[in-house]
This record gives sequence, structure tokens and C-alpha cells, in this order.
Amino acid sequence: MSTPVKPQTATRVFRLPDLGEGLTEAGLVQWLVAVGDTIVTDQPIAEVETAKSIVELPSPFAGVITALHGTAGDTIDVGAPVLEVADSPSSPSSAAAPESPASPAPPAQPEHEAYREEERAGSGNVLIGYGTTARATRGRRRPPVASTTIHPASTTIHSASGTLAGTSPAGSSERRPVAVRSPLVRRLARDLGLDVHSITATGADGAITRADVLRAAVDGAVDAVADGASAHDSGRTTPGTGVGPEAGETVDGLEVRARERMSPLRKAVSAKLSRSRSEIPEATVWVDVDATELWDLRARMAPEGGKAPSVTALLARFVLLALEEYPVLASRLSENGDEILSFDGVNLGIAADTERGLLVPVVSRAHALSVTQLDSALRELTTTARSGAMPPERLRGSTFTLNNYGGLGVDGSAAIINHPDVAILGIGRIIERPWVVDGAIVARRIVQISLVFDHRVCDGGYAAGFLRRVTELIEHPLRAFGRV
Repeated sequence: MSTPVKPQTATRVFRLPDLGEGLTEAGLVQWLVAVGDTIVTDQPIAEVETAKSIVELPSPFAGVITALHGTAGDTIDVGAPVLEVADSPSSPSSAAAPESPASPAPPAQPEHEAYREEERAGSGNVLIGYGTTARATRGRRRPPVASTTIHPASTTIHSASGTLAGTSPAGSSERRPVAVRSPLVRRLARDLGLDVHSITATGADGAITRADVLRAAVDGAVDAVADGASAHDSGRTTPGTGVGPEAGETVDGLEVRARERMSPLRKAVSAKLSRSRSEIPEATVWVDVDATELWDLRARMAPEGGKAPSVTALLARFVLLALEEYPVLASRLSENGDEILSFDGVNLGIAADTERGLLVPVVSRAHALSVTQLDSALRELTTTARSGAMPPERLRGSTFTLNNYGGLGVDGSAAIINHPDVAILGIGRIIERPWVVDGAIVARRIVQISLVFDHRVCDGGYAAGFLRRVTELIEHPLRAFGRV
């Protein structure tokens, strides 16, 4: 009499998938499920924050959750476990399998092979909006090759070859194999003059992350100052934690109150602004403008029962008109810096202050929009950005940026150019000030506008001409609408 075979429950580990765009980690915002919950394939299980946006993360597996890895606020690297799922008793995969002759167990797979198998076994739905696919794959989802257009990532060609691995030359015992999944990480290392073989990898499956490259660059710079070593001798760490003082420790006579890890968004903003400052020889011109006529005209532009267009929409329209005469300010430099790329139109970036930090959503082909259309687009972008639901693709591709920091209560600012743009226009508060008109001091609505530009693409005279044109349109707004 044979003994019935007891059904075995399989447990599968869902690891953070490759999110594309060169992203190597994500911050856990909140769990949408709990241990013990039964989930279905593609059910959102968590909200994660990448350097681009907050998205819902769907599970490629169905079953009962047996473990959650991480708490809100943690950073999860690509390839690290997110949750574990066991087949539910009613799942077909948990049914008893017929007895079969014993076969030798296959050799244990390396960690990265297990990760690839788990991704192949799932739905393929990596981010919300991608959809489930039953197409068989041979490996991980790979980012598409970017096209060379005015739209997102217009001057960057991304490799679709997945993991980029460097190997040591034959006969060399000093250069070890390295794995660089992201072409952006490889490019960052090259731009910083770092040999990837000298960088200590901390990513999943031994991959080098962007954080590893930046850490190596900082370590190399500090070491070079300390002992005259080459900046390429990076990767060394300070004894102890290697991450600086902890809360409660004393630094320069003051106690460290807290340590807070930067979010993926904040780190992305930091890296982008640092690149802008390090690469772009910028200059600034500014002027105070009498915006009284514009202020009065705007109030009369409101349709019956509707709202008048925002000041930002009106100024955006004036900026776009001026860029038709001064298109170099809406261009880009080629990667090697020896060519200026001019475009047929303008993708307008609008700086938005949100609870998560500064975001720059983009109005594609803004030059073709009317004031009413611009106003509608800007209101929608601002609302979406502040809700944290801005899709990553809408945060890329600007060719000129407008920053209305007057809403923050300041008159002026030395803004940082939004790389790879070559210029940014800032707008201060529009407030009443004493102004001389026909020899008399009167109260007028005055605004300061400032233009920060890349001195490599144009000189001060060109930038000043653009600013004068914007000034004329603000002071005489009816000219922008076909009236003298």
C-alpha cells in the first residue's frame, strides 16, 4: 500500500526588477499588502520612489505573501528581494506532482541566474502601464534604444544589450571581471576618469551602481588631497563604518542630531545639478520690468464664469515668441561639445516645487500651443507633479526651462541650468514698487527676470537681445496678440 505524496508548497522570491533608464535602486514609500495576504499576478504590492517618479510595483507572482523585505523609507537595490510568495493551496502549481524516478539535483544556480529565472517566470509587468505579456523571453527586460530626436533623451543613445561586462585581458591577474548593467553608469565612470576595474561594486550580483561610481570619485579626490595619490586610486574606505559620523557622535564640537539618507529623487537632482555646475560655464543677465500693463490685461482675459490664464502661461508664451528670434537658447551641445544641435521647436520645461523636491515636467512642442492651451497644460503638469504621480517620460526632453520662483516669495535667483538645456529663465515676484514714469514717481507692478545661459553657445549680447525681447512683450503685451 503506497503512502500518498504530501503536496509541497513552492516559495518564490520577487526581486526588484531592472527599472530601466539607468536606475539601480528605488526607495520604498509604502506597502500595499501585508504578510498573509493572498495576491494575484500583477497586483500592486508597494509604492516605490525612483529618481524619476513614484510608481506602483506589481507582483509577477500569485499566492500567499510569506515575507516582506524592507520598511517604508528603505532603499532597495535592483535584484534585492522585495517579497516572498508561497503558492496558495488552491493554486495548480501547488498540487501534488506524480511520482517520477529520482534524478540528481541540478547544481545550485548563481544568484544572478536565479534572479533571471524568477523574472522569466513572472508576468513581465515591471511597472504600471507596461501590461502583462505571455511572450517568452531570454533574460531580463531591456530598455529600448533611444532615438535621436527633440524628445526625451535626444542626445543620448542607450544600449539595449542588457548587462555590460568588462573582462580582464588574457594573462592579467590584476584586472578583475566587472559588471556594469547601465550604460549611464559606465558613461559616468568614463566622464569622471575612473577605471571601472578599480571600483568596489555593491549592487546586486556584483554590479557596479551609480552610487559606487560617485563614492569612488569622492574617495579618489579626498585621497589625492590627503597624500598626493592619483584620483584613479579610488575605492578606499575610512576605517569604521566608512559612511561618516552617526547620530549622537560629536563633530567639530557639535552633536550629530540625526542622519537621513537622501531619497533617489534627491540624489538624482544632486547629480544633475552637480553635472550642470561642473560642465557648463554659465553667465547671468537680469533686468527689472514694468509688468503693469500685463497685470491689468490678464484680469480682462478671463472668460465669463472662467479663470484668467496664469501669469506663468502668459510669460511662457512671451518666452516662446522670443525664442523664435533667438533659437540658440533652446538648442543643445553635442556630447563632445563641438557642435550645436538646433531643433524645430521648443520642449518647455517648467520647474515645479513639490513635497518631494524640485521636478521639471515638460510641455512637448510648447511653441505650437496658444496661451489657453499652455495654461491648461501647465495647470495639469503642476497638479500631477505635486501629487507624485508624474510619469518618468514627462520629466525628460526639455530644450529650455522656465522657473517662476516668484511664487516662493523671492525676487531673484541665480538659477542652475537644467542639463542638457543651455539656458533657463527665472521670474521673480510681481509687486508694487516706486517707478519713474514721465518724470514722476508712481506705483507700478515690477518683476525681475533673469536669464542664465551657457556661454559656450552664445555671448552676452545675444542673451541680452533675447531678454530685451521678452521685456518688450511683458511691457507691451498687446503686441504679442497682433495689436500695436
